Amino acid sequence: MVCALIVDDHPLFCEALSMTLKTAVKVDKVLTAGRLEDAIALLGEATKPDVILLDLNLPGVNGLDGLIRLKRAAPQVPIIVVSSLSENRIITSAIRAGAAGFVPKHSQRDVFTRAFADIWAGKVHLPSDYVAPAEEDGDAPSASEDVIQRLAQLTPQQARILQCICEGKLNKQIAYDLSIAEATVKAHITAIMRKLGVHNRTQAVVMAQNAHFSKLLQDDN
Repeated sequence: MVCALIVDDHPLFCEALSMTLKTAVKVDKVLTAGRLEDAIALLGEATKPDVILLDLNLPGVNGLDGLIRLKRAAPQVPIIVVSSLSENRIITSAIRAGAAGFVPKHSQRDVFTRAFADIWAGKVHLPSDYVAPAEEDGDAPSASEDVIQRLAQLTPQQARILQCICEGKLNKQIAYDLSIAEATVKAHITAIMRKLGVHNRTQAVVMAQNAHFSKLLQDDN
C-alpha cells in the first residue's frame, strides 16, 4: 500500500499510529491531518490515499458528520474509524454510515494488521467483541442516524442537486448551473426521493435541513 491518511487531532497518537502503519502494515507514506477541513484539503491535492483512518471525535465535528464529509470528498477510498468511543451502538452507526471498518484506539498493532487484511479482502472489519444488534433489541438506527444513512447513499451529483433544491432553485436553473439536461435533473430528483424515502421536494428539503445537509456538503463545492 502506497499511502494512508490519518485524521486525528492528537499528535502523539498520530505519530504512534503512523509507526504502526509503516512497520506492521507496510504503508509507504502516511499523511496526517488534525482537523477535518485539513484532511479534505489534502484530498483535493494530487496525492490520493489508499485508505483513511478517522477519529470521530474531532474539533468542530458533530457525530458522524466527519465520516459523511470524507466519504463525499473521497468516495472510492475506504475509511477505517479509529476511536476511543467503541460502544456497540457507535460501531453500528459508523458502519451503517459507510465506514469500511472500526478499530478501537487501544488496539494492539496486530489488530490493525487484521483490519487491513479484512478490508483488502472486501470485508468489513469489526472488533472481536462487537455484538451485532438484533432487531428485537430495538437497536434500530435513531431518526437522525437514519437520515444521515439515507443522505450518504446519494451520489455526488445527486447531493449537489439536493443542495440546489434546498436553495429553492427550479429544475431549469439546476440544469443550467450544473450544465446538464433538464430531463437528467428530473431523473436525479426521482432517484433522490426514492433514496430518501420521501414523496416530494418539500419533504426532501425538510429532511436535508434537519440533518444540516448544507454543512455536510460545504467542502464539496
